[in-house]
Amino acid sequence: MDVRRRPPKPPSPAEAPTHPHQHCQKSSASDSAAPPKASDALPLPLYLTNAIFFTLFFSVAYYLLLRWRDKIRNSTPLHLVTFSELAAIVTLMASFIYLLGFFGIDFVQSFIARASNDAWDLDDEVSLEVDAPQHSLLTCTPSTPDPLTPAISSAEDEEIVECVVSGTIPSYKLEERLGDCKRAVCIRREALQRITGRSLQDLPLDGFNYNSILKQCCEEPVGYVQIPVGIAGPLLLDGFEYSVPMATTEGCLVASANRGCKAIYASGGATSTIFRDGMTRAPVVSFPSATRACHLKFFLENPSNFQTLANEFNKSSNFARLQSIQCSIVGKNLYMRFSCSTGDAMGMNMVSKGVENVLKYLRSIYEDMEVIGISGNFCSDKKPAAINWIEGRGKSVVCEAIIKGEVLKDVLKTSVAALVELNMLKNLAGSAVAGALGGYNAHASNLVSAIFIATGQDPAQNVESSHCITMMEAVNDGKDLHASVTMPCIEVGTVGGGTQLASQSACLNLLGLKGASKGLPGSNSRRLATIVAGSVLAGELSLMAAIANNDLVKSHMKFNRSSKDVSKAAL
Repeated sequence: MDVRRRPPKPPSPAEAPTHPHQHCQKSSASDSAAPPKASDALPLPLYLTNAIFFTLFFSVAYYLLLRWRDKIRNSTPLHLVTFSELAAIVTLMASFIYLLGFFGIDFVQSFIARASNDAWDLDDEVSLEVDAPQHSLLTCTPSTPDPLTPAISSAEDEEIVECVVSGTIPSYKLEERLGDCKRAVCIRREALQRITGRSLQDLPLDGFNYNSILKQCCEEPVGYVQIPVGIAGPLLLDGFEYSVPMATTEGCLVASANRGCKAIYASGGATSTIFRDGMTRAPVVSFPSATRACHLKFFLENPSNFQTLANEFNKSSNFARLQSIQCSIVGKNLYMRFSCSTGDAMGMNMVSKGVENVLKYLRSIYEDMEVIGISGNFCSDKKPAAINWIEGRGKSVVCEAIIKGEVLKDVLKTSVAALVELNMLKNLAGSAVAGALGGYNAHASNLVSAIFIATGQDPAQNVESSHCITMMEAVNDGKDLHASVTMPCIEVGTVGGGTQLASQSACLNLLGLKGASKGLPGSNSRRLATIVAGSVLAGELSLMAAIANNDLVKSHMKFNRSSKDVSKAAL
C-alpha cells in the first residue's frame, strides 16, 4: 500500500485527535481544515508543478553544458563561475531533488517530509522504538461495521494512523519504526480502512504470529485468510500410511480423494519412484557475435570443464550440487539451464546463488559477455513449458497401483473397461485435441494446489508441478486395473519459505516431514513429492469413476450448492 501521494481526508469530529500535539498535521488548525494541495512544492496543480521542474532541470542542464564547453574551448578554469552559472547550478540541484522525491526515492521523501511537515521530532522517534509501551497498542478486535470509525486505544496510535493516511510515514516502514509487528499490522489496517472507505471487519487479525513472516513471507500484512484443511486417507504408499492434509474451499475434493485412497488401500497400496531430482535456473547472456556465444556453449558442454564449474557453483550452499548444464543459442544470445540438487529445500534461491557464482567466474574468462538476466525463462519457473514436461524440474515422480476388479465395483462403482475407455478418450485423446501441455489428466492440479497450500509450498508453482499424464490399462486378463500418474516436475520443499509458518509446519508434522531430514538430506522433500503424486493418483481414480458413472454433477450439487446461509452460520 503506497500512499505517498494520496491527500488526507479532512478529519471528521469522530476522528478528531485527542492528543494535544498532532505532529503529522500542518502548523495551524486552519491549514488542516483547508482542502489538501495537489503539490507541496508550489501552490499549483501537480501536473503543472511537474512540468515546471522538468523544464527547469533540462533547461539549466543544457545551459551549463554549453557554458562548460565554452570554458574548455577558451581554457577558462571551470571553478570560476558567474552569477548566472551559480543560479543555474542552484536551480539544477533544486529541480533534481524535487524529481527524486517525485519518483519515489525514499530518503528524499523522508527529508522533505521532516522539513515541511514537522512530522517527526526527536521525541517521536524515541517513542516509536522497540521499547514502546505496550499500553499504546491498537485494540486488535475486528473493526466496527463503519469503516471510518476509529478502532484505536491511544492518542499515540491515532497520530501514527493519520501520518500513514497522509503519507508522512510510509506504510511499509511501520514494522521497522515501531519494532512491534502486531501493532504495525493494526495501524496499517486502520489506515487502509480510512483511505479506501471500506471495512476489513471480516478479515481475521488476531491469532497469527506476524513476526514469523517479517522480511520472509509477506510484506505490508493487514490480516490473514482462513482456508479450511481437510484430511484425506489413509494413503497407503510404499508400505507407509499417510493422513494427507489438503487446504481447499472446493466441496467434494477431500471426499473424492478419500474414496481414491480407500480403493488404493483395499488393493494393497501404491508404489512410487523418483527418477529425477534437480531444480533449475537459466540465465541469459549476450555477446557481440553469435560465434562468441557458441564458443561459450562449447566451453560449458565440454566434460573436462564441468568439475571446475561445479566447484564454483557448489560454493553457495552445503546442499547445492551442480548436476548438469544445458545450453541453447538464439542469435548472439546464450541461455544456460543449470540443474542442481537442493537437499530438503525447494531450492530456487539456492540454485540462483550458485548460478551467480558461475557467471562471475565466466566473466573473468569471457570479458565481452554481458549478463542480461539471472533468469531467461529457459528454466522455466511458474509457467507451462515443454522443457519442464520433457526434461523435468524439481522432483520427477511416477506412482502406480493395481486396483482389483472387486474394489472398482464395490468402492468406485465402476469397471475396468469403463475406466480404460474413458481415460483414453478424455485424458489422452481429449487433451491432445485441446493441445494440452502436460495436462493429460483429470484434475491433478486440484490435489497439488490443496497440498501445496496446506504444507507451505509456493502455490504459483502449481503451474508446472501439476504436469501429469494419467495411464489406465487392464491387467490380469482384464480383471484388474493398472493405474499410474507420471509427474515430471513436482517442486516442493520441507524447509524455507512458508513451511516454517505454524499452521503449515503442523501439516508437515502430520506427515512426519517437518523440517530437514537429519539422517539423509533431501529425503523429506522427496517423500513429500511422492505423497503429492500418490494423492493425485487417488484423486484421478475417484474423479474418473464419478465421470464414468455420471455421478459428477450429482455429487457437486450435493456438496457445493448447500442451501445453508453460511453468513448466519458463522455468527
